[in-house]
Amino acid sequence: MSRTRSGSGIRRRIGTRPRLGARLRPGTRSRGARGGTQPPEAASPTPTWALIAGGGTAGHVLPGICIAREITGRGAPKHAVHFVGSVRGVGTRLVAEAGFALTALPGRGLRRGISPSSLAANATAAAELARASVQAILVVMRRKPAVVVGLGGYASVAVGVAAALMRVPLVITEQNAVPGLANRLLSRLAAHAATAFEDTDLPRAAWTGNPVRAEVLAADRPAGRPAARAALGVDEECPMVAVFGGSLGARTINEAVAGALDLWRDRGDLHIRHIAGRRYYEDLSGRTPAAPARAVHYDLVAYEDDMATVYAAADLVVSRAGATTVAELAAVGMPSVLVPLPGAPGDHQTANARGLEAAGGAVLVGDGELDAARLVAEVDALIEDPGRLDSMACAARSLARPGAAGAVVDLMESCARFRRPSDPEAAG
Repeated sequence: MSRTRSGSGIRRRIGTRPRLGARLRPGTRSRGARGGTQPPEAASPTPTWALIAGGGTAGHVLPGICIAREITGRGAPKHAVHFVGSVRGVGTRLVAEAGFALTALPGRGLRRGISPSSLAANATAAAELARASVQAILVVMRRKPAVVVGLGGYASVAVGVAAALMRVPLVITEQNAVPGLANRLLSRLAAHAATAFEDTDLPRAAWTGNPVRAEVLAADRPAGRPAARAALGVDEECPMVAVFGGSLGARTINEAVAGALDLWRDRGDLHIRHIAGRRYYEDLSGRTPAAPARAVHYDLVAYEDDMATVYAAADLVVSRAGATTVAELAAVGMPSVLVPLPGAPGDHQTANARGLEAAGGAVLVGDGELDAARLVAEVDALIEDPGRLDSMACAARSLARPGAAGAVVDLMESCARFRRPSDPEAAG
């Protein structure tokens, strides 16, 4: 393991991987081990090697699934990994679809502000967090994990504190350039903090990168472009722009696209794939002009599970600057126009976008600056300059860290507890 100094402290770059088998002591398969949610009381009393906690949004959950797949890829059975997440958001569905079991805790994040509605909501959130904390302790007691991973979000706080109380090693993963509240709190209890950005200021930070899904890492834009475009119904010669605002959608971006369709109505040489988010899809569907009224090719979808195909087909992305999005754009070498979410804690999306912008891989547009005319100007300038798109692609790819999931699991193995085997085969 090598060490390099960066910023205010020492940053560790994770190197070779030890074998997981030396540390793994899986228990017997629980009833939900093939995927799905369980209440804490249904959890298996036998040890789990890794308890992965947090999430709610795809940006938190997807890196956790990457970590889980890395663990099983090193020879561990799926029931050696158990997720603890939120009853809200897409996390429960994503974890189940990946084939891992999950215990869903009650609760919600805290609102910022002192308005009566915020205070009332925070009182409810505090009560639910107290319930979640009790359930988290029960999960850790019954699962007896060798190591706990915190992904961020309130569920990670409850489980991280429970892990500390029971002296279970904790590794936190910070996906954003600016740490969130949950990780700032848990960093004092953690053995390691795996960061996506080199200069993230957390104690015992190790710069690992943000884990990216294997299917996205495998997306080959030059070689996979024809098949991807055929799958999406995009003409091979037509520039394609993919527009999305994260798993929840983004009102500003959606409104800009809706207005831009009128400005692009005569552009038969342009294809827009607009992933609007489920909360905005119905409204936009009713407002979108029918195809005969416009020449521009336009696909409106609520949510996209196969982002690897979208990345392989697209020439340009317009999106928010969430941590998973930024990591995926770098991994596939995708030019982008980034519109950070305003009011994000610590303005972390702007900080996320700055790295890609500084490298030359992205154009940054403030949320308050984006309207239909600005969107059209930025997109047209880029798609009409193939040489610039190529240089932006190379710049974005230079920031990729494809071994991030393996680096996080290396950290986990370095501090995980050795456990007595729970079955005779493990003992051998």
